[in-house]
Amino acid sequence: MSRTVGYVVGLLMILLGLIWIAQGSGYFPYPSSSFMINQSIWVLWGSIMAVAGLAVTVIISRLRRRG
Repeated sequence: MSRTVGYVVGLLMILLGLIWIAQGSGYFPYPSSSFMINQSIWVLWGSIMAVAGLAVTVIISRLRRRG
């Protein structure tokens, strides 16, 4: 996997996680028909996704320094 692709995947995971957190907490109620709005489980899943995305970007940056 190319490093650029790794960064893009990691950043998209972080963005998606933040959106899930915002929807689950009710701060981003769009679309209004979303089943995720005000559902606290999505705050948890979003946090997990964002942390995983952060881990991907950190791992990719460390690989870049080595290689």
